[in-house]
Amino acid sequence: MTRPLFVVTEVAPYRDGPAGVHGVLPQAAEALRELGSMAGLSPVLTSDVGGIDPAELAAGGVLALFTIGETPWSPAQRAAVAEGVRAGRLGILGVHSATDACRDWDDYGSLLGARFDGHPWTAEFTVEVTGPAHPATGHLASSFTWHDEVYLFAGMRPDATVLLRVAEGCLDMTVPGARLPEIGMPLCWCHTEGVGRVFYTSLGHFPGAWETPSYLRHVAGGLGWVLETAA
Repeated sequence: MTRPLFVVTEVAPYRDGPAGVHGVLPQAAEALRELGSMAGLSPVLTSDVGGIDPAELAAGGVLALFTIGETPWSPAQRAAVAEGVRAGRLGILGVHSATDACRDWDDYGSLLGARFDGHPWTAEFTVEVTGPAHPATGHLASSFTWHDEVYLFAGMRPDATVLLRVAEGCLDMTVPGARLPEIGMPLCWCHTEGVGRVFYTSLGHFPGAWETPSYLRHVAGGLGWVLETAA
C-alpha cells in the first residue's frame, strides 16, 4: 500500500490576531505534491486539517507542514501525530513558517525542533552548509547566496543537527529586532523523535525558491531522509 504524504498549508489566526498569508502556498503545495509522487508517496493536499482523519495520521506516512498560526488540530489528531512520529510510523517535513504555528500545542515545538522567534530581516545573505553529508545538502556548494526571510528561533532541541546556517557577519544588525541568539542563526536542521525522523528548512518564502532546482532538491533530500524510518 502506498504511504500518504499529507501536505498541509493551512493559514489560521494567531492567538492575538490574523496571521499573514503566504502567497506562495499553492505553488509550494504543488511542488510538494510532485516531490511526494517522485518519492513513491500518495500526496494528499489540504488547507483545512479538519478533513484529516486521525486514524489516517496514526496509520503512518509523512506530514509535510507549511502552516502558520494556531492550526486547529484536534486532540485526537495531535495524539496521532505525536505517537506516530515517536513510533516511527509518521515522519515530519517542516517548511518555512511551520515553526510559527501551534503555540497552544506544547509538544509541537519539540516535534518541529524549535519555535519561530521573529524575522527582523528579509534580505540577501550567505548560507553556510554545516551538514554536507546529508541528502538535503550534499548537492550544495559549501556556501552560497540566497534571498529570503531570515528567522530567529527559540527553544531549539539540543539534539538537532543543524544543516544550514547564516554566515557570520552578513546581516545588518542595526535593523529593528536584530539580535544574535545563543543558538546562532540556523536555517535548516533534522532530528529524531523516538524512532521517527523530522526535517525542517526555514527557506522557501518566495516563489523563486520553488522554481529553483537546487532548492527543490534540498527539500526532496529532506523528504528522502525522513522516509528512511517513516513506515
